[in-house]
Parts: sequence; C-alpha cells; structure tokens
Amino acid sequence: MTDDFSRQIAAGERFSFGENWAAFLGVLDEGRIRNAESALLRAISPERLRGRSLLDIGSGSGLHSLCARRQGAVVRSFDYDPKSVACTQELRRRYLPADPEWIVERGSALDEPYMRSLGLFDVVYAWGVLHHTGDMWRALDLAQSCVKPGGLLLVALYNDQGGRSRIWRKIKRTYCSGRLGRWLVTATLIPYLEGRSVIGDLIRRRSPMRRHRDYKLGRGMSQYYDYLDWLGGYPFEVAKPEDVLDFFRPRGFELVGLRTTNGEGNNQFVFERRLVP
Repeated sequence: MTDDFSRQIAAGERFSFGENWAAFLGVLDEGRIRNAESALLRAISPERLRGRSLLDIGSGSGLHSLCARRQGAVVRSFDYDPKSVACTQELRRRYLPADPEWIVERGSALDEPYMRSLGLFDVVYAWGVLHHTGDMWRALDLAQSCVKPGGLLLVALYNDQGGRSRIWRKIKRTYCSGRLGRWLVTATLIPYLEGRSVIGDLIRRRSPMRRHRDYKLGRGMSQYYDYLDWLGGYPFEVAKPEDVLDFFRPRGFELVGLRTTNGEGNNQFVFERRLVP
C-alpha cells in the first residue's frame, strides 16, 4: 500500500494531503478545535455521538476524529496517506494519549477486505474525502456497508459543475505534476481566488479580515491550507446532488440533512439507514 501511494505521488496522480495537514497542525489551537466541534454538532446531535461508535474515513489532520472523541464517541480513524495517519496520531498524542477508545490506523476506502473487516458503526463520517479516492462510487458503496441499521452516514462531495469541474480537474493534475506545475498553479490561482473573494467582500460591504475570521469559526479550518487542498486535491471526482440521492435510496438510506452549493464547494449529506430495508 505504501509503495502504491509513493508511486502515485511520484507520477503526479495524487496530492499529498498529509503534508498539507502537517502544516495545518502548526496553527491548530483550542479555538479552532471548539469551532470544528460546533460544526460537527450542527450536523449530528450530541446524543448520536455519546457512547456511540464512529468510523472516520480519511481522517486527514485528525481534527474531526478528536472532536467526535471529545463528544464521547468511540472512534476508529483511518487514512490512505501515511502522513495524514501521522497527523491523526499526533493529535491523539497531544490531547488523548494512549486512549483505548480512539484507534488510528492506515487503510484504504477502496480496499474491500479491509472495509468489510471493520464491522458496523453507529456513525460513518466521510467528509470531503471519497471524491479523492479515484473511484468515488465504489468508495461510497463500501462506506455505506459499514453503517448499522438506524445509523448515520455523513458525506460531503464536490458539486458537479460540468465544464468548470473538468477545467478544475486539469488544474489539479497540473498542480500535482511537479514543482513547476505547483508553482504555476499557486502563483496564479491563489491570488485569483483571494481576489475574487475580496471583490465579493466589497460588494457585500464586508471586511476581508472578517471573512478570514469567520472562515476559522466555520469548521475550525484555515483558508490558506484549504486553498492548497482545493488546488492540489487530486484525484478529483464530482457528483450532482440528485445522483447521490439516487445512489443511496435503494441501499436503504433516508436523507435527514442536506446542504447544497451552487459553486465549487461540497454538497453535504446526512443519511440514516432505515431499520427495515
């Protein structure tokens, strides 16, 4: 698995999310953790976490695994990127060292024997990750197989914008192609993205500094590191909300929460597996 990951990075077929998350941990503080915890609780009630089992697919920095654990969930976290696994392990070391109810390990959301071995969970959390596996629909199918009857599946997937999404896929592949590609993309598109946001701020008569502060308050994340995540996030797949609903309905899920976007971000879904198929 490690050899496959290293080969994909060297071939420009994958973005190193773990490197980005490692840098993010340098700015992570208690305020960001509380904001991320509040965001998690807006998607799922504390009662659905306390004493329940939660599988964090693609744990990344480990921030939301930490938030779920602080809310009393028994957490199992895994990621395909070894550096992301190291980040999650670092957060556990910092805040909940040797915690027996928070397992951190390496695994792939596309490894069917591994996914089947995990068992069933009250909550499966796959937020903004399965569209980066290279086989999104298969990853979604394996993820849903881990949800208990009556359990919840929280998924965020990039919105399908048609031609714009195809352009962004080419940009992300360019970013991952090597140092020159990475420099070209960041040097041109970070100013573009930030400039576009500043124009929106001026139209709304809002301070750009306030926007950055509010961004931190949203999910505890960093806009700069999220820019890099967006520009380099490859593989890259997208989905229309109706296609996601059509996928999960025959698999015994009912939509209980939805937040859509008309732009480049994620459509956010909360599904509940029906007790009776």
